[in-house]
Amino acid sequence: MAGLFADESAPPADGASLFGDEQEAPKAAAYRVLARKYRPQTFADLIGQEALVRTLRNAFAMNRIAHAFMLTGVRGVGKTTTARILARALNCTGPDGQGGPTPDPCGVCENCIAILADRHPDVVEMDAASNTGVEDVREIIEATRFRPLSARTKIFIIDEVHMLSRNAFNALLKTLEEPPPHIKFVLATTEIRKVPVTVLSRCQRFDLRRVAVAELAAHFTRIAQREQVAIAAGAIELVARAADGSVRDGLSLLDQAIARGTEDNSEISADMVADMLGLADRSYVFDLMEAVVAGDAAKALAIADAAYERGADLGVLLGDLLGLAHLLTRMKSVPALSTGTSLPEAERTRGAALAGMLSIPFLGRLWQMLLKGVQEVEAAPDRRAAAEMILIRLCHVADMPPPGELLRRITEGGSVGSASVPMPPGGGGGARAVANGNGTMMTVAAPRAITFNDVVALASAKRDVMLYAHLRQSVHLVRFAPPVIEMRLEPNAPRDLAQKLVALLEAETNRRWTIALSNAQGEPTLDQAEGAAADAALQSAIAHPLVQAILEAFPGAKIEAQAPPVEDEPELPADWAALTPPDELYEGEDE
Repeated sequence: MAGLFADESAPPADGASLFGDEQEAPKAAAYRVLARKYRPQTFADLIGQEALVRTLRNAFAMNRIAHAFMLTGVRGVGKTTTARILARALNCTGPDGQGGPTPDPCGVCENCIAILADRHPDVVEMDAASNTGVEDVREIIEATRFRPLSARTKIFIIDEVHMLSRNAFNALLKTLEEPPPHIKFVLATTEIRKVPVTVLSRCQRFDLRRVAVAELAAHFTRIAQREQVAIAAGAIELVARAADGSVRDGLSLLDQAIARGTEDNSEISADMVADMLGLADRSYVFDLMEAVVAGDAAKALAIADAAYERGADLGVLLGDLLGLAHLLTRMKSVPALSTGTSLPEAERTRGAALAGMLSIPFLGRLWQMLLKGVQEVEAAPDRRAAAEMILIRLCHVADMPPPGELLRRITEGGSVGSASVPMPPGGGGGARAVANGNGTMMTVAAPRAITFNDVVALASAKRDVMLYAHLRQSVHLVRFAPPVIEMRLEPNAPRDLAQKLVALLEAETNRRWTIALSNAQGEPTLDQAEGAAADAALQSAIAHPLVQAILEAFPGAKIEAQAPPVEDEPELPADWAALTPPDELYEGEDE
C-alpha cells in the first residue's frame, strides 16, 4: 500500500477520482525567461563591456589576478554574471581535468557544471541586502580559514555590497586586504558612492557601462531569431530604448512583447510594442514638437489627444518631448550627428530640420520648462490635465524672445516693443522723436529690399519646420520679383509646397502672391550654395601658406573640416507690407 506521501510522479489510477474529477493533465516544464535562458556563460558572451573583458583576459594571461574585485554599474549590465564567469574561470579544470585558470572556461568539467547550476560548495553568494550585520560577515571570515572542498579557489560573491552596515564593512577590512591565497572576493554594487573608500582601496574596480541602444538592438535581434519570433526592427529599437542600457530589463520587455504577440503569429509591430510600453509613436513626438515650436496650441492638444486615445501616457509623452529637446540640442552643438549613422533615419531628417531652425537659447528654455513640467505632471492629481496645461504654456511662450534679445532691444531701441518706427509721409528720410520735452531728429534707415533669404527666415520665425527645410533643400530660385516668385522644385518636394508658401506670405503681408513653377535650371538650393561656399572656404584655408607649412611639418596630417563662422540669423524686414510693391504693379500676373 502506498504511503501517505506517495510519489507525485506515480501514474494515477484509471478512471475518475473519488470526487468524480477527471485526470489531471501532465504538468508542463517550467518556463525559463529570456533573461535567464540567454545569460552569458563566458566573457565572449558579454556585450558592451569590452574594457572589462580585455583587462580580465590580460590578467589571466599574465597571471596577475587580483584577490578582490569591485563590480559597479546600473542594474542588468552583468555584474553578478561577470562574478559567476570569473568563478568558473578561476576553477575550471578543462575537459580532461588537468587544466588551470583560463579566461575561457570549458563548461563541461565538474566545477563548471556545478557553478552553472549554482550548487558548488566553494562558490558562496551572499545578498548583502538581507545580510547586513557583523554576524553575517563573521561567517564569511570564519569560512576563509578553511581550504576549498573540491575547487582550486574559494570564491565569495557579495551582491549589493553597499547595503552592509558600517560595522560590517570594518569587520571585513582586514580579511579583504590580506586574504588567504585560496580566497577571492567579488563584490557587486549599484551604489558605488555608498561603499567606504577603505573598501574600494582594497579592490580592483571595474565600472560596467550601460549598453548602447545599437548593441542592445543587435543582441535582441539575434535572440528573436533563435526563438523563431518575427518582430519588426522598429519594435526591437523601442525595446532597446526602453531598456535604458540594461540587458536584463530589455530581455524582460522582449519576453513580454513576444508573449503579447499576435493571434495569427504574424510579425510583432512597433505599434504593438509602443502600446505595450505606453509610449507614443516617435512621429507623434516630432509632430508635437513642431506644433509647440510653431506656437499652435490647438494642433498640440489634438496630437496629445490622439496619443492619449491610443493609450499613451501624456506624462511619458512629455518625457519623450524632453528627450527630443536634448537630442535637438546635441544636433545643434554637434552637426555631424545629422550625417552619421548612430541615429535612426527619422531623427536624422526631421531632427536636422528642427535643429537647423531653433536656437540654443530657445532649446535651453524649452528643456527647463519641460523638466519642470514633467515634475508637475508626476505631482498632479490629473496627469492628463497637467500635461495639457504644460503644452499650452509651451505654445504661448514659443514666440517670446530670449533674454539676450530683450536686452539687445532695450539697449539699442530703448524699449522692449518690437514695433517699427513709421516712415514719414512724403518719402522723408527722418522722423521726429521727443525726449525730455525736446524735439530731436532721429534718422531712420530706408528699408532694404526683400530677398528670398527673407522668405526662408520668415518660415523659420513662424516655426514652420517642414516648409523651412524644403525651402532650403528643395527649391531652386529662378526669379524673385515680389510678389512673384518663380522656382524649380526637386522631385522629392511636397506637392503643396507652393500653396503653403503662398499662404505664409499672404498672411504676413496681406497682399496677393504668385508662385510660378518653372523647368529652368535656376540657382542652387540654399543648402547647396552654403555647402559650396564652405568647400571653397576650406580649399582657400588649405592653400594658405601657413597651413601648407604645418602640413609639411606633420607628414600624414590632413584638414578634415573648417569651423563655420558664427553668424547671426538673418534679420527679418521690419514691415513686409511696406516693402512689398502694390498689387496694381502686378495686375498682369496670373495667380
